[in-house]
Amino acid sequence: MAYANTYKRREMKFLLDEKQFGTVYSAIGEFMTEDEFGFHTIRNIYLDNENDDLIRSSLGKPIFKEKVRLRAYGSSIVDDSDAFIEIKKKYRGITYKRRYEGEYKVLHDYLSKGILPEKRDQVFEEINYLVKQKMLYPKIVICYDREAFFGKEDGEFRVTFDGNIRWRTFNIDLRAGDNGTPLYNAPYRVMEVKSAGAVPLWLVKILSQNKIYNGSFSKYGTIYQDEIKQNQLKEEKVIS
Repeated sequence: MAYANTYKRREMKFLLDEKQFGTVYSAIGEFMTEDEFGFHTIRNIYLDNENDDLIRSSLGKPIFKEKVRLRAYGSSIVDDSDAFIEIKKKYRGITYKRRYEGEYKVLHDYLSKGILPEKRDQVFEEINYLVKQKMLYPKIVICYDREAFFGKEDGEFRVTFDGNIRWRTFNIDLRAGDNGTPLYNAPYRVMEVKSAGAVPLWLVKILSQNKIYNGSFSKYGTIYQDEIKQNQLKEEKVIS
């Protein structure tokens, strides 16, 4: 399987209720094709440091923000599954992603034990510098189910629908499964529109006719604000 490991594009999010999802899902069929993965699960381990600096900075909505994660796809992850360490940066609404590809065990051992992979390239050195500089380590598992589509006329134009978001802060290993606590206050579906150029007019019309407007939503950010931070505050009250 060939993967694009570097890209620059604009990403917009739309938070859909069940009715809106049904309307958009039906309407895009004329213009888009479901990708080869079909309905699939995305598994992530997000990295941060002891002070949660990356997610706390991101929640402040700066003009520049970044995240680092280990990602794998599929119903089960084993030692030699394809996996990626990704640096995802956003500057003034434009997303830049670079990722280093390798076997899951190799990448997990690097992030959790500091064991360097045998093969290292420029992207890995960039990742390694950031991990060391900010003292990052595997912090949380976030999984969700996705359906993805690409444009019939423009294969670089993509629309994805994410749902059933769940998370855990124990067993920080994707080989341990995709179980976790459901994110109860999440939208029915988070739709992401990903494009290197202008959004097609046909999609603009669909969204406008149904009064669907882009919004802001971070899976990790919402989990941190609504769950992890609240638990930390409760623990501090008990201690005091």
